[in-house]
Amino acid sequence: MLSKALLRLGGSAARHPWRVIAAWLIATTLAVLAAVAFGGRTADSMTAPGLDSRRAAELIERAGTGQEGMTAHVVVTPLDDGATFFDDDGDSNDGDTNGDDGPRAALTRLRAELERLPHVLGTSDPAGALDAGADTAVRGGLVSADGRIAVVRVQYPDQSRLSADDLDALVELGDRLRPELPLRIEMGGNLFYAFSEPAGGASELIGLLAAAAILFLAFGSLVAAALPIGMALFGLTVGIATMTVLAGVTEVPTFAPVLGSMVGLGVGIDYALFVLARHREYLARGLDPREAAGRAVATAGRPVVFAGGTVVVSILGLAVANVPFMTVGGFAVSIVVLTMVIASVTLLPAFLGAAGPRLARAGRIGRIGRALRTGKPGRLARRRDLVAGAAPAAGWRRWIGHVSRHPVPYAVGAAGLLLTATLPVFGLRVGLPDDGSLPQSRTERRAYDLVAEGFGPGINGPLVIAADPAGDPAVLDRLVAAVAADPGIASVAPTLIDRTTGIATLVVFPTTSPQDEATADTIARLRTDVLPTAVGQGPARAHVGGAAASLSDVGRRTSERLPVLVAAVLAMSFLLLTLVFRSVLVPLKAVLLNLLSIGAAYGILVAVFQWGWGGALIGLEATVPIVSFIPMFLFAILFGLSMDYEVFLLSRVREEYLRTGDNGTAIVDGVSGTARIITSAALIMVAVFLSFVVADDPSTKMFGLGLATAIFIDATVVRMVLVPATMTLLGRTNWWLPKWLDRLLPRGPVGTEGVDGADDIDSTDGTDGTDGTDGTDTESTASAAAR
Repeated sequence: MLSKALLRLGGSAARHPWRVIAAWLIATTLAVLAAVAFGGRTADSMTAPGLDSRRAAELIERAGTGQEGMTAHVVVTPLDDGATFFDDDGDSNDGDTNGDDGPRAALTRLRAELERLPHVLGTSDPAGALDAGADTAVRGGLVSADGRIAVVRVQYPDQSRLSADDLDALVELGDRLRPELPLRIEMGGNLFYAFSEPAGGASELIGLLAAAAILFLAFGSLVAAALPIGMALFGLTVGIATMTVLAGVTEVPTFAPVLGSMVGLGVGIDYALFVLARHREYLARGLDPREAAGRAVATAGRPVVFAGGTVVVSILGLAVANVPFMTVGGFAVSIVVLTMVIASVTLLPAFLGAAGPRLARAGRIGRIGRALRTGKPGRLARRRDLVAGAAPAAGWRRWIGHVSRHPVPYAVGAAGLLLTATLPVFGLRVGLPDDGSLPQSRTERRAYDLVAEGFGPGINGPLVIAADPAGDPAVLDRLVAAVAADPGIASVAPTLIDRTTGIATLVVFPTTSPQDEATADTIARLRTDVLPTAVGQGPARAHVGGAAASLSDVGRRTSERLPVLVAAVLAMSFLLLTLVFRSVLVPLKAVLLNLLSIGAAYGILVAVFQWGWGGALIGLEATVPIVSFIPMFLFAILFGLSMDYEVFLLSRVREEYLRTGDNGTAIVDGVSGTARIITSAALIMVAVFLSFVVADDPSTKMFGLGLATAIFIDATVVRMVLVPATMTLLGRTNWWLPKWLDRLLPRGPVGTEGVDGADDIDSTDGTDGTDGTDGTDTESTASAAAR
């Protein structure tokens, strides 16, 4: 069985700690070296097969006009407040203000330098347009009407032929030219979005420090607090290095390392906490430290493997979205989680074996162990549980008893609170925050503001319409006229036509910003009304592409596929919990309560990010839509994480019920006995997740706040109020299982007997559980009583 395999694995690691630690050091070194030698940089490609924006990109690629590639824009304005790129009359300026050493000459030099960058296909020429007349430059969207702001658009090839080095070269050029030119130079565009990596180092450090403080308070020992942190750092290094190697093979999205760090630190420290608490319990019983470590892995390691496996399976379920970057991102994050599970059952017991008796509190553990051997179980069992950090402390026992005596008001009140928090979900709007949501310290935000000031917000998110007129030039004339007449379009750039294929591309600028809901409405209107009317019923066709259209399409697809993911994860969770606890109502209740806590977290995200409630507290400078892929990612991750607490708590309740056959006693003893460890684990996760809220990127803020909120709600309102209240109301029917289903369900590693390993490890004789604590006879008695 799994518990015996884990006993052998953990015991071996604890008996030979330095071999295991050396093996992990070698594995970590090899992973880092592989990342350096073969790794790649993360990049974002917000597209998916079958989308209209993808069809537009394929059509543009056939045309070879270059519009299918990546773009950057360099926005400039004279440092001299009185200077413009043309004179006050609006004509080309030949005067001293913009002479050879003025803004016009600087603009010409800037463009020439940009065209010399690697992989640049071409640039727009605002200075050349000014030579043809100010009206030409203004109409082309190259110079603002007041002559103060100019934009040089830089065209790159397709993302597959680029790397983060191209972004680095562009940024370095700007840094070099700023001191040399009389211009303020800012940069933005989808090249930044694709290749800029959000910094997570400060967030990870804050999370680690917060976790260390909580662990020290929980265990009262620096050594005990350091071991989970050390294990998590090893696991995170290996996981992120492996993710980097994966990025050298396929395109890994930029959010994957940040999300992997966030989830990896949270679950890694949590899993270590479960094992460490059980290890200290065995030390309190007087066991040898190495034997205690092996048994801790055998007992606490089983729910760790179960919970970690559930997290991995849930995240891999993101493949149902049929969005490649989400599938790869989920796979990359699951690598980190899997590494943490492996570290918890190999590296951590090695640390525990190497630490020896130092993990015990001086004097106290020894006294308890000696007393246990002399046989005074009542008082000493309470002391043992206190040392383990999983005691049914008097305060928790009183609280759970109070809830159990008043289940109706607590169940109704807590459910009402969560339902109220869920209500904002009905106003959820998916999209992608544009550069206007970044802090002023970022050049992308400053470029965004300059462009919006000079040309209007829509120029920050141009749409690219690709049209194949099928040999009918009249189609293009109708298409340009119809698009220009749409109320959501501010201007249309000159049409580019490929002479070989006849495919035309139109760059059009909406009247609204990329993240504005009106922009999505404009895209939908173009596709459903404007383009079909202009193209007609013939063979000609037209598609709307560009970054804004791609983001809108991906958001729509993830929204459509979210119910499929929810249904799949709910069904899987219900089946697994039914197998584990041999009950129908307990898994059903667990699934519904988990769904309620995640819904409340979604609602809080909408209130903060879309409505702006408390946004300033987390450094949010403007309201933004919810990032299209975040609800799906959050659901997969949170449902997996919530299984941690579900299995840990319900297994203790089930154990007490099988021992006593009394539902009320089982609820009070089981919930209060796990309350301390669950709240400590939840505090660590919340602290780690909240540390990422300080990041600049709104997407990282959403992940951090969403995960922290859901875990906090799950560990407090759900586990400590709704679970005892609803289980009290259900009474003995909690453990009802139809006889025909009982005969069909397998027993063994996935059954109740295998939840915490009590039957295999924690028996009276310390071997295989022949006392029947969790055995068939006791279960039969309790089941008969329930029936």
